[in-house]
Amino acid sequence: MRYQTLCEAALAALNAADPMDKIAITEEVVADWRYGRLQLIGEAEPPERPARLEQPELLPPSAMPKRSKANSKSGRIALLHALAHIELNAIDLSWDIIARFAPMRDVPGVERGDEADTLPLTRAFFNDWVMVAADEARHHRLLQERLASLGARYGDLPAHDGLWQSSMDTAHDIAARLAIVPMVLEARGLDVTPAMIDSLQGHGDHISARLLQIVHDDEINHVAIGWRWFDYVCAQRQIETIPAWQELVRKYFRGQIKRPFNPLSRLKAGMAPEMYEPLADEVREKSGA
Repeated sequence: MRYQTLCEAALAALNAADPMDKIAITEEVVADWRYGRLQLIGEAEPPERPARLEQPELLPPSAMPKRSKANSKSGRIALLHALAHIELNAIDLSWDIIARFAPMRDVPGVERGDEADTLPLTRAFFNDWVMVAADEARHHRLLQERLASLGARYGDLPAHDGLWQSSMDTAHDIAARLAIVPMVLEARGLDVTPAMIDSLQGHGDHISARLLQIVHDDEINHVAIGWRWFDYVCAQRQIETIPAWQELVRKYFRGQIKRPFNPLSRLKAGMAPEMYEPLADEVREKSGA
């Protein structure tokens, strides 16, 4: 066992520039945590940004080249590359939430004040996000392997640099982080992935389609974890969950909550339409549609 605390391990993963090193650290730590070889949570100051290799080139979202359709090999490679980039960031977001909010963990015998940032996070919180980190690492590895089978690799194409911005914007507040990352960004994946799966199947790429189905099904649980802990935080702060989430989305999400939704997958994750439909209606009203 290389690491004495979970936060030390989280820091190592965040500071690993090579994605395969990041995955190896994640897999090692997850095994140590699950089997009780690693038990202490500890504390660590996470970096403002995770380490990255020189490739892929990171561009603003507006500067990203338009992706080809999935009916071509290059289009499928571009899609899988974009998803691999998302999953790499998801690994880092999982470790970041562990390290960044570890000072809020429940410590026996320590009394906390009434401030919003002193609510106790139980060990179950850290168990959940370790599991999420394991899933995201597996997703990235599978996507890397699929890219390799198509004669490509992660880093061949540019990737947009907007994903980590949500982490920086919500670094000060556990409620904001949960409201935006799992409950907006990952929930959006539930909406768009089924169409990607259908497109890949329609063009005969059943291997990639099955891979995306694995990702989609795991993400339902990730959104559910975000929702569960957001509800816990709201209960601790004695505020109503749905209005609090909607207000945080208005404040911290730089995009828009847009239709179409995947209500079945969202509901499996605990997100009922009355949560997100009003935000989509606001977008429609602003656009004059």
